[in-house]
Amino acid sequence: MKQGLRQSMAWLHTWAGLLLGWLLYAMFVTGTSAFFQEETTRWMTPEIQATTTDRIAGFENAVAWVTRKVPDVPEVTVLSSGRRAAGLELYWQNGPKAPPDAPYTARLDGAGQEVAARETRGGFFLYRFHFDLHYLPVMWARYLVGIAAMAMLIAILSGIVTHKKIIADFFLMRLGKGQRSWLDAHNVSSVLFLPFVLMITYTGLVSLAVTYMPWAVTANFADQSKYFETAFYYPLPPERTGAAAQAPLRPILAAAEQRLSTPAGAVRVLNPGDRTARVIVTGALDGQMGVRVPSLTYDGTTGRLLSVFQPKGAASATESVMIGLHAGRYAWPLLRWLYFVSGLAGCVMVASGLVLWALKRRSRLKQGARGHFGLVLVEKLNVGAIVGLPIGLATYFLANRLLPVGMAGRADAEIDALFIAWGAAFAWAALRPTRLAWRETLAVAALAFAAVPLVNALTTDRNLLASLAAGDWVFAGFDLMMLALAAGFALACRRAVAAGPFVRPSARRAVPA
Repeated sequence: MKQGLRQSMAWLHTWAGLLLGWLLYAMFVTGTSAFFQEETTRWMTPEIQATTTDRIAGFENAVAWVTRKVPDVPEVTVLSSGRRAAGLELYWQNGPKAPPDAPYTARLDGAGQEVAARETRGGFFLYRFHFDLHYLPVMWARYLVGIAAMAMLIAILSGIVTHKKIIADFFLMRLGKGQRSWLDAHNVSSVLFLPFVLMITYTGLVSLAVTYMPWAVTANFADQSKYFETAFYYPLPPERTGAAAQAPLRPILAAAEQRLSTPAGAVRVLNPGDRTARVIVTGALDGQMGVRVPSLTYDGTTGRLLSVFQPKGAASATESVMIGLHAGRYAWPLLRWLYFVSGLAGCVMVASGLVLWALKRRSRLKQGARGHFGLVLVEKLNVGAIVGLPIGLATYFLANRLLPVGMAGRADAEIDALFIAWGAAFAWAALRPTRLAWRETLAVAALAFAAVPLVNALTTDRNLLASLAAGDWVFAGFDLMMLALAAGFALACRRAVAAGPFVRPSARRAVPA
């Protein structure tokens, strides 16, 4: 029998959303957390204190620190993640006489002073994971993420066609109704936040468009390195010609910020202390919506502006704004929270769709039937993915506080702890009856998130009460968010215990799965 357009779109919506739904959920969860990646990193590096020292002084002190530590250093780069970051990241290129194991990076506080901070990738890891994944070659991961994002876009568009009552369902949310409640949760989260979900999916694809469709680059550049030289400004240090007095850095940075109309986000100094010294100032990524920010090159001895690099063309400007929209670095607090809440709605949309697929097929079975292999597999994967990833995130934060501060390979150990906990959740879901697995993993998630502020209080002096008293809303807000997540998972566990919502009511006692 020939199907109509709506029925065909419903089939496409179902399978496009299911087959890569667990990966999409992981991308949404980690991508949503990345809207507060700087705050997460600050919480995970409690040794770095916020400072009131002005931004330019921090850059000055950082450059001075490395030139004292590393004589004749060819290149110094100081990075600031923006107005929300407490510290600076410092990288340098060692000279030819330096030993192979010589350090080339340091963590500084906002004043540009070295801090013995614990090794961690903080919120940056969660940001990178949502498009680079982990334990996979980067290009493989990005192609897989691109396929998932395209499936998401197909699911969104086919869902719009399928949805007959899109306006009515905008206001409809029935609680405690089993499968119908899951359908309402899926509809409300997808309809109410449709503009955001559509934007975040499409701009995510645009962010890696050159990777997925490189033909414009290959058609115009025989050598890909020429493309990168044209699109991204990164000159190498010239040959040294002799020592010379350097121009003060403060006037250069002040002039650059005035010309850029945005704070400095990166400062590169080539051949400091030499006649060929250059100072390259790039605007901060959180200073405007676009991410393709201009760079200014100054003579390091005279402070004279030598050149301005500005990405040109409508295509470059469009890409810049779309990536900026996706990352949300430009957003001030209220808009950032709107990004975050919308991202949570996207997580609910994907998770409820996965649960709904299993519920609909479970409800068609006779009482006592276990279900076919595909249904059982989806149910087990749902538990491991939907609850297992939050357990892994809580474990990541706990590992940050519990692992020895001076441990070698500490950052990798934190990440490994995340995946060990996540894998354990999948194993538990596979071994336990599905209803019990939901309840037990939800309980573990609640306990794990509740433990984060407690362990923080036991291992640092920046506990919740101290942070509230000091007005440190980054630390206090992080702990409060952990408690809110713990309460949310505890409520979900309680409802699962009381109602057993994952099996149709008439079959709760009979179905062993």
